[in-house]
Amino acid sequence: MDDEPYFYHPLENIEDIDEFETAIERTHFNKALSEERPYTYWTLEIYDQENGIRGGGGLGVLAADTRRVAEQMGVPFALITPFYPAESKQILKDNKVADEHIKVDYHDFGFRLIDNVYVKCCGNLCKLDVIEKRFKNTRIICVTEPNFGELYSGMSGSDHRLYQEVSLGFGGYSALKLLGLKPAIMQLNEVATFFAALARLDELASNGMDFYEAVVYTRKHTLYTNHTLVQAAEAEFSEEQFERFVYPNLKSPAVKKWLKDKFENSKLKLSSVTIEIAELRSGVSKLHARVANYHDISGNKVKFRAITNGIDFDKWVLPEALTFYKKYDIIDSIGLPTANYKVALDNLTSKTVREIKHLGREVLNEVLSDRPDQNGKILHFTDQDFIFDFKRRFVDYKRPDLPFEDPTRLKAILKSRDAHYIIAGRIHTGDERMAARLEKLLNTVKNDDYLSAHVHYIPNYDEKLAYGLSCGSNVAINIPIVGLEACGTSWMKDIANLNLLISTHDGGVADVSAENYLNVHGTSEAEELEELYRRMEEAISAWENDFDLEFLMKKQLAAFLPVISGARMLNDYLEYLF
Repeated sequence: MDDEPYFYHPLENIEDIDEFETAIERTHFNKALSEERPYTYWTLEIYDQENGIRGGGGLGVLAADTRRVAEQMGVPFALITPFYPAESKQILKDNKVADEHIKVDYHDFGFRLIDNVYVKCCGNLCKLDVIEKRFKNTRIICVTEPNFGELYSGMSGSDHRLYQEVSLGFGGYSALKLLGLKPAIMQLNEVATFFAALARLDELASNGMDFYEAVVYTRKHTLYTNHTLVQAAEAEFSEEQFERFVYPNLKSPAVKKWLKDKFENSKLKLSSVTIEIAELRSGVSKLHARVANYHDISGNKVKFRAITNGIDFDKWVLPEALTFYKKYDIIDSIGLPTANYKVALDNLTSKTVREIKHLGREVLNEVLSDRPDQNGKILHFTDQDFIFDFKRRFVDYKRPDLPFEDPTRLKAILKSRDAHYIIAGRIHTGDERMAARLEKLLNTVKNDDYLSAHVHYIPNYDEKLAYGLSCGSNVAINIPIVGLEACGTSWMKDIANLNLLISTHDGGVADVSAENYLNVHGTSEAEELEELYRRMEEAISAWENDFDLEFLMKKQLAAFLPVISGARMLNDYLEYLF
């Protein structure tokens, strides 16, 4: 059998399932992970500009961080994703956002062409390049072709989106075989990666394994990770689309029948079949895992294991801050908080905070040196300047324009310290409603001389700008509507880089008590807005008082260092999986 499991334990009836599970458990640790049997991580996007792939947001950033952390921890790891031959760059003209489209070539970023694989779509045999880039014990494996389009091109239920997802699933699985790799585990990040597990199920069933055993085996080795409580649009496809794009790639009649039986009214939601094919399921924060509302085919609510996202400290933390953490044994060599980290945090003084922030301000100025704001002005900040920032995707539930509900009050707060407010965040391509809201916000700013000089929108938000703002700002603002943020990671970078956090109690922030940061709460949006303004005033005051600054910084770090650690995240996944 081409993908023979670690053992072969035939099932004669459904009562044997406990015995089957025991057999799996006995062999997991013996042959769990190796170079030939890596941890495989499937994602429709990765945000890794150094390697020539620009994602759309947090999901892609997290994918890149996970691979880097796996490398630091020595975990055999293969990340499988499309390489998109075009990407969009957002520009601002007359306060209106527009997209520019740029071609990219994988040859420019150190990828090597391995060979070709094929998927069948609409009666055609579609050739995909398999490209790879290796990093010690990890690798990025991509499938691509010249007409692949951009990330998330087309609507979620469009033919082109389905083609991209089928190419990643069936083409990516064929790419693993081409490279001689057999997945020890398949982590499916969001439902768009479902077809990778389907390809594995089909191979097992078509190569002679009993269909029921193939289902159990696939389920036991597949983790579905849901990353968002706010689906941009639930992925749903018609059976007619599956006839053209999916069924031609299936060899097993039993798998095809299994899939056909999942349709309701000739429509299929990918979430329903992803839940069916993955026995292991995770949400990306404690709150997310509790409130994620998904049901299986029988209508039973599905339980999710809480594994909060984390960040790669080496990537996102100012080197001088990271040196401090390691010098005083606050975190270890791979980014895990030490057993004694809370006591070790006593070494953090307000003087150290200000010295590190001075270096971070230099990094921010360098990043901003070729990035004009909405007025065409190149910004440069001194240590005496005070900076609030909002750097998140410009979407409704994150409420980027909430502070501007009362421009007079916001102006008074900024004037009290002659402070600046920086906004950075990409708008989803085609999201005309949020583009209109940004235009309205910027026109409000434009019509006030003080706000125009102190509120800055920096277009084309990317990794570099995210890093610069995390290092160089004083206060980060994170105010999603409570219950709608799955996790978020921008705020994690802020805490690690010694920014004060103003936030609602949502996503990963809610992993700890609200008393550990500058919490925004209220029973109405009006109350939350008033609390936000009060917290902004409190943050200004804290930065002007060494005792308060030191106290708040230590409290944030003591509460959140274990939460934000990427090494902790990957450890949690490995513990859950193995």
